[in-house]
Amino acid sequence: MRSLGYETVTDWPTLVGSEVEVPLVTGGRVTYANFDYAASTPSLTPVKAAVDALLPWYSSVHRGAGFLSGLATDAYEGAREAVRSFTNARSDDCVLFTRNTTDSLNLLSSSLPAGTRVFAFRTEHHANLLPWRRHAAELLPVPASPDDALDLLERALRGAPAGPRLVAVTGASNATGELWPYAEIVALAHRYGARVLMDAAQLLPHRGVDVSALDVDYLAFSGHKLYAPFGAGVLLGRPDWLRSGEPFLAGGGAVRYVTVDDVLWADLPDRQEAGSPNVLGAVALGVACSTLQNLGMDRVAAHESALLRRLRVGLADIPGVRQYSLWAPDHPRIGVATFTVRGLGYAEVAAALSAEYGIGVRHGCFCAHPLMTTLLGIDDEASDEIRADLRAGRDTAVPGAVRASMGLGTTVGDVDRLIDALHEIATTGPRSRYRHLAGLDEYRAGA
Repeated sequence: MRSLGYETVTDWPTLVGSEVEVPLVTGGRVTYANFDYAASTPSLTPVKAAVDALLPWYSSVHRGAGFLSGLATDAYEGAREAVRSFTNARSDDCVLFTRNTTDSLNLLSSSLPAGTRVFAFRTEHHANLLPWRRHAAELLPVPASPDDALDLLERALRGAPAGPRLVAVTGASNATGELWPYAEIVALAHRYGARVLMDAAQLLPHRGVDVSALDVDYLAFSGHKLYAPFGAGVLLGRPDWLRSGEPFLAGGGAVRYVTVDDVLWADLPDRQEAGSPNVLGAVALGVACSTLQNLGMDRVAAHESALLRRLRVGLADIPGVRQYSLWAPDHPRIGVATFTVRGLGYAEVAAALSAEYGIGVRHGCFCAHPLMTTLLGIDDEASDEIRADLRAGRDTAVPGAVRASMGLGTTVGDVDRLIDALHEIATTGPRSRYRHLAGLDEYRAGA
């Protein structure tokens, strides 16, 4: 049985490494408190068990006649069906295995019809911002509210020329945890003949996503954020754009026939899965999807919401701690809290939490520089100066914050431990001395 602080359950999944102890600079060891789920999650125990069980039977897929090849192919394709079931994908949706969300979004970017107009907000993670530059995407301003986001998007769509259109939007911000009005965005985009890509890397581990009910056109996510850190991700959605033109990667498995001057490409999904696939990663991801589906995403959301309320209230009571949100403080969000401590650099706070308390957090701009500079009050002129200094090779500090993110393994005890540690750091300062690592925005214990 596992105590989560609010209930004791027997069917709550366990995570590999949940009992790992780490050394403290002050002496001794403590059980590691992981508050970095938004970056990468530990493996579910059933996921590791599935990978261990498959390893002796691992073989090539799709084109091997041996018994092991047949078994590996069944496992690989079974993982595809597990993903389809977990997301309730449409019957004609293509489910592609990729390396991660970044790979998925670049794949879709390479598959857009010529002349596609792409719309995205400046608040996006870099993975959902940079791939669209090749299409000269229109980047919409930082919205003041969810309603403002819809108004900005509608004005952009209304003024766009005729032709294929794509709206790229996150489901949940990786920097603040706030849920975007993605259902309303899908409906609005469809009214103007646009398709929608949702970056669900942060949303899917915390909230259920019903692709058929939502009618979102494309969904991208990563296994390493979904308790399956074995190097696989997913892009699923409507097949027509994905089968037109040349594939994102050219190579074996993506073809039907090749001559010295021509190639006949295979149909989906093979067309977009060139090379030997990551069978173990795909199976791990499929098992993670099935495990979460059986657990129930409503239970996951309730668990994290209770912990987040406790954390945010605790942070609000600490002198000098400032929390950051794009919209109203009570706007729905996943288990993420982003903050700074007055008088201390974000990297120093993160270092002290790790070295002195055995607590792991994330620090920096979380691959969302335009969003974070807005939240931190960095205007365009100051941002240009930072960019100029970095381009000139000067060791200039990039502004940032600390992010605490939660998941299946987080408990009330973990949350209270983080609050107590931050209270000590904010009121009395770090207990150890730290040295700055030039160029890394990181600190290490030691003079």
